[in-house]
Amino acid sequence: MTAISKKNIWFVTGSQHLYGTETLKQVDSHTETMVKELNANKATIVPIVKQKVVTTPDEIAQVCTAANADENCIGIIAWMHTFSPAKMWIRGLSILQKPLCHLHTQFNATIPWGEIDMDFMNLNQSAHGDREFGFILSRMRKKRKVIVGHWQNPAVARQLDAWTRVALGWAELQQLKVARIGDNMREVAVTEGDKVQAQIQFGFAVNGFGTTDVVKHIDAVTDQDLNALLEVYETGYQLAGTLLKNGSQRSSLVEAARIELGLRSFLSEGGFGAFTNTFENLGLFRQLPGIATQRLMADGYGFGAEGDWKTAAMLRAMKVMATGLEGGTSFMEDYTYHFSTQGSWVLGAHMLEICPSIAHKKPSCEVHPLGIGGKEDPVRLVFDGRPGPAINVSLVDMGTRFRLIVNEVESILPQNELPKLPVARVLWDARPNLEIAAAAWILAGGAHHTVYTQALDASFMEDFADIAGVELLVIDETTRIRDFKDRLNANEAYFHLFQHGL
Repeated sequence: MTAISKKNIWFVTGSQHLYGTETLKQVDSHTETMVKELNANKATIVPIVKQKVVTTPDEIAQVCTAANADENCIGIIAWMHTFSPAKMWIRGLSILQKPLCHLHTQFNATIPWGEIDMDFMNLNQSAHGDREFGFILSRMRKKRKVIVGHWQNPAVARQLDAWTRVALGWAELQQLKVARIGDNMREVAVTEGDKVQAQIQFGFAVNGFGTTDVVKHIDAVTDQDLNALLEVYETGYQLAGTLLKNGSQRSSLVEAARIELGLRSFLSEGGFGAFTNTFENLGLFRQLPGIATQRLMADGYGFGAEGDWKTAAMLRAMKVMATGLEGGTSFMEDYTYHFSTQGSWVLGAHMLEICPSIAHKKPSCEVHPLGIGGKEDPVRLVFDGRPGPAINVSLVDMGTRFRLIVNEVESILPQNELPKLPVARVLWDARPNLEIAAAAWILAGGAHHTVYTQALDASFMEDFADIAGVELLVIDETTRIRDFKDRLNANEAYFHLFQHGL
């Protein structure tokens, strides 16, 4: 999959020749100092690369063209140190295809009250230089991230890092291949969608494969690799007694390991970063991939059950965004509710496929009957999700556009033991409460499948929606149904006009 270490962000400073050579030298020197310090402090997940200060329309067009062509450049941070007449930027911005962050800052943090003169003012003009730049971006309807504050402020660095992570996730989508193993779950609507339009808008490609394409990899698994993986299972998880060596269900664990190795081989050979399957189309699979899918997600693969390719792609992108951050990210499904006078909660789970990156404690490895699919009893990791703030994210195809829906939640530990529910599960309190959150989600057409993450918050999804040019609906503590309906109606009008260039 993607080598994140090779990626970078370009830092482009705008100016003009009006102020003379010495001023431009200072602009360049200040930019170099800023970029060096930001990199030294690891302000962003990938290195920031200083570019030549741009002062003419040709230079601006050249740097935008070069950014587009450089596969390792995931976006541009732009800053106007001095005044940079914005008509110079039109040609470059018209062709720029990479995400753009407008950093509204200045080199000095404070005004040198006793020393300030017109030379200082001519050099430090971000206060109105960036406003000129902001106007042309708004006039051209260019979506971008705007960050305001001094570049040495840790809060600015945190925003830069968050946007950079989203740009990294977006770059991942541009080359992502999603393998759809089998088809969609029959008669299900929300997991379908326009794969061609998705590739046009997001970049990722979705193609179908038969289960036989994977089975030939399963059949090629060697005993040596199989035994090595079984040792990983034995040391990494609390194995049920029946799965230990000489246990009555040991053969199920062996088959689960064989499926994992075969799936890994298939995905690796095809260069896939995400995949789907469905229990209705398992072919020669002897059991539904449970622990295999869970462990592949833990290693960064995207996944969607029942053919849900949109969730699979979003999960992979969000895994990339969350690289190195605390908290896990997983495929999820709203399964059942708990209504009580003490609170109303959602129990999220799936048949098998929840990522152990969100586990509260060391997962147990168990095998239990599965009432659908008609295959052997599958092996799965069982655990409770860790408590804390999280978001649920759903990407849906509304026919005329894609819509991204986000619900802020607070995960809690189950209030009682769940001895007869041998699946991975998470209990959460939806914001502002279950009644409003569920009503808003249903009004928005949100799917029952989501990407659940404790590593990212809604601000990441806001940046993603801007880069992708998709509708965003956030359900949070401030959500009220009447206002939410008004937002839905307004969005219908806005996106209709936007799609027709009005």
